Amino acid sequence: MYEQLTISADNLRDTAYSIYQDGQNGLISMFANDERPVNGSYAIYCAFSLWGGIQVVKALLDTTGPLEFPSITPKISAAAWYEREINDLFGLKPVGHPDLRPLVLHENWPDNLYPLRKDFDVRTPVPTANKEYPMACVEGEGVFEVPVGPIHAGIIEPGHFRFSQSGEGIIRLDAKMFFVHRGIEKAIEGQPLEKAFYQVERISGVCGIAHSLSYCQAIESLAETKVPLRAQYLRALVAELERLYNHIGDIGNLCAGMGFAVAIMAGARMKESIMRVNEALTGNRFLRGMVVPGGVRLDITDDLADQIRSLLSNLEPDFSELIGLFQRNDEFLDRVNFTGVVPRQAAIDLGVVGVGARASGVDTDFRRDYPYGCYANLKFDVPVYTTGDVAARLWVRVDEVYQTIGLIRQILDTMPNGKLRVTISEIKPFSSGFGWSESPQGSNIHWLMVGENNTVYRLFARAAAYPNWPALTVAAPGNIIPDFPLINKSYELSYACLDR
Repeated sequence: MYEQLTISADNLRDTAYSIYQDGQNGLISMFANDERPVNGSYAIYCAFSLWGGIQVVKALLDTTGPLEFPSITPKISAAAWYEREINDLFGLKPVGHPDLRPLVLHENWPDNLYPLRKDFDVRTPVPTANKEYPMACVEGEGVFEVPVGPIHAGIIEPGHFRFSQSGEGIIRLDAKMFFVHRGIEKAIEGQPLEKAFYQVERISGVCGIAHSLSYCQAIESLAETKVPLRAQYLRALVAELERLYNHIGDIGNLCAGMGFAVAIMAGARMKESIMRVNEALTGNRFLRGMVVPGGVRLDITDDLADQIRSLLSNLEPDFSELIGLFQRNDEFLDRVNFTGVVPRQAAIDLGVVGVGARASGVDTDFRRDYPYGCYANLKFDVPVYTTGDVAARLWVRVDEVYQTIGLIRQILDTMPNGKLRVTISEIKPFSSGFGWSESPQGSNIHWLMVGENNTVYRLFARAAAYPNWPALTVAAPGNIIPDFPLINKSYELSYACLDR
């Protein structure tokens, strides 16, 4: 479902702009690869979403000249973080980028040390640098700064938010992330594909199934392996259970941004009931250990299927009662309506995905647009709203809960018989391909190049949180600081998916 065009890095900007067509074909990922051992070059990959497929541009950068390439950020805003990451991890400079502050590597990382180059030894002692990191802010009479984080009151990962304020109003927000980057993509280099899977599965707790599916489907496409149909349905089952517990938990957590205690507890209670079923089905509350390369590890019994049906029968009216509390509460509606607006054009420019995109009028869902597994056999609607505010992001999740309940029932009622898993055959060394899925937060994309003997040469994992975090810097200005927790929770983004 994708085509690849190979060009010189000097032609990257013109080629990317001609494909992008002012946002008609969005940039869905951009990354680099050290291919000097393969072809003597660095490579920069840009993937664009086209109607019915994905267009990949591979730009080769000659190592005999300056290690730089023309930035595409001036016209493709979604490239901003990708290019900063490439500069950090590979030392390939995007010339013309408007903001080349470090992204992944902070001020304690020394200059001229690039961890994703093949000649970087992970055992190398890294001296601690002591550099300054300039936060972007607004200056002027009556303007002041409010720092939030990086350490927060809850049990969440660190992230620093710097607000420029005039009175109570937010003028600008600058965010600094990647505080606990784990280097997973480097750690699994050279590992057998199936061994590396267990680290990939643990990139993030909230979308472990999505990461598992994307990684496994990349392997299976390269091995030209057909996953058994029953395994496809079981994969879809756990993917929808992951969506269900996340959406219901996120709806409850959103209410924490305004102190709506009854709704917080109701969301937590319903989420807990789903996670107990997750554990009964897979042995893990986060559904780990179910999806594996080539299929699934566990089957479902009739008793477990009945347990899931019973869960849905109890959950649906319980959830509807909770939503009724929202719809009849004027104080609640006043807080969510017209708060944290991300206009449709901004969502397109930033490449926002998932709930955030659909709330801003961008009709996208990889399950429908680029169907994988058994999704082409399933019927579901993709809810889209246009106001782009906290309310729209809430109602998208609400509608998706009902769609997910329907999908799970379809899967259970039409589950075919058959095998659970097939063996992964030998993959041609240095071949590469994509795998993708639609996580609870949006599209999840993995690009994999396989080395010799079915090992990982390079994995690039782009979770939905990656293109969505920058949207907060658009959503916050024009609101007041007490509304920021509400805006933040309306996206409910994973920090861990950045710190891969």
